[in-house]
Amino acid sequence: MQLDSYIAELAELDDAEKLEWLIEVSDELPFVSAARLAEPLPAECRVPECQTAVHLWVDVVDGRVHIEADVPRNAPTVRGLVTVVVRGLEGATVPEVLAIPDDLLPKLGLTKVLGMQRQQGLRGVMTRIKRELRGT
Repeated sequence: MQLDSYIAELAELDDAEKLEWLIEVSDELPFVSAARLAEPLPAECRVPECQTAVHLWVDVVDGRVHIEADVPRNAPTVRGLVTVVVRGLEGATVPEVLAIPDDLLPKLGLTKVLGMQRQQGLRGVMTRIKRELRGT
């Protein structure tokens, strides 16, 4: 699970650098699979807590978590946050992901640098992922 390395990397940055880092990492969001993009984005995949249109698909393959996300490129900070979650949790087990706090911001050191809307959105992303995993 790469989440710990993201946490360590963010811990070394000051607040302004953390926002720049999120924008840089936004380019690392993996592409959504072609099969999923061939269809219109389903409403049930939309994270309603996010002001920006964030769509998530959560799968468990061979006991490991795989998340795909669609986030507009014109929202780089939100895209960066989702990238941290998607890449950070890739390959983790279901119990590992369920053990992560819903409010990931203090752990990432981002509470001071993000507005309430983005904080609420990230909590919504984590809640959605966990809800999907509990259903598997």
